Amino acid sequence: MDEVCAPCGKAKVYVEVDAVFTRNGDIIPKSLRWRDGSLYEIQRVTDIRYAACLAAGGRGLRYTCVIDGHDSHIYYEGNNRWFVEANV
Repeated sequence: MDEVCAPCGKAKVYVEVDAVFTRNGDIIPKSLRWRDGSLYEIQRVTDIRYAACLAAGGRGLRYTCVIDGHDSHIYYEGNNRWFVEANV
C-alpha cells in the first residue's frame, strides 16, 4: 500500500529491487521493478547516504541513481524494503 502525503502530492511507493551485495558488505542496486511490472535498469549509482525522504516520508539509505539518463532517488529502509517517492 502506498503512503500518500496530500499537501505535497507525493507518495511513498514500495518497489522490487535487484541488488548485489559486495564483499565489503555494500548493497548496490542494479534494477527496479515499478508497480506496473516495468523493469528499469540502474546505469550508475552516484551517491549513497543516510537521508530522510521529506516529500513522501520515511528515511534510510538514499541511493542517487542514473535511470534512463536521469538522476533518481531510491531508498533502502533497512528492513529489506525499497521505496521511491512518486507523484500522485
